Amino acid sequence: MPSILAIDTSSEFASVALLHGDTVLSRLASGAQTHSQTLLPMVQQVLQEAGISLADCAAIAFGAGPGSFTGVRTACGVAQGLAFGADRPVVAISTLEAMAQACHESTGASAVLALLDARMGEVYWAQYRFTPTLTPTLEVVIAPCLSAPDGVQPIGIVTACGNGLSAYAEAFAGRPFMQDAHADLMPHAAQVASLARLALVAGAQVAARDAQPIYLRNKIALTTAERLLKSQQVSA
Repeated sequence: MPSILAIDTSSEFASVALLHGDTVLSRLASGAQTHSQTLLPMVQQVLQEAGISLADCAAIAFGAGPGSFTGVRTACGVAQGLAFGADRPVVAISTLEAMAQACHESTGASAVLALLDARMGEVYWAQYRFTPTLTPTLEVVIAPCLSAPDGVQPIGIVTACGNGLSAYAEAFAGRPFMQDAHADLMPHAAQVASLARLALVAGAQVAARDAQPIYLRNKIALTTAERLLKSQQVSA
């Protein structure tokens, strides 16, 4: 099986994982301000632990978003740099899919709602279904979108995960998916790597120069006037 190196910096955590055979070697660091300094040392650590070089990897994968604007740009840029240097393709994986995969692995849930805090009173969310086959297949039920908490409308009974649950706990209070929810399950490079291996087999890799983050919010920064208007609307 192909070895995959994966990185994710879409949240306050930075993670690196190497999927080598059936073994996953990973590292995790917290503190969004240090992502750019911690990634490359963690990459070196997992490669050394496995006893392989970057050139032995079939592809470089990254958590492409949605998530922190700076974080997903950092992950994309580092993945491109590593891929250029090793002459390897890049695989971009949705962070919400990675969260859903983590929830499925942790709980066995077949219907998963992934919610990531998008700040500014909004949440990134999507719904997925896992089919019970020899290799469980992830299907998109509701594609990734951006909305206010009251816009989160899953279909049927779901198991929810992600920090969007805790960020908007008051707004979500009483919703069925808050029962047995898993706010601690966040995007991690380990799931990015496992999903990337499947994507690579399906031919979903791109050249390093073509790798792009996934943005759901068109405008990242609001002007002072827009922020004032938004706060007035919220308090009205």
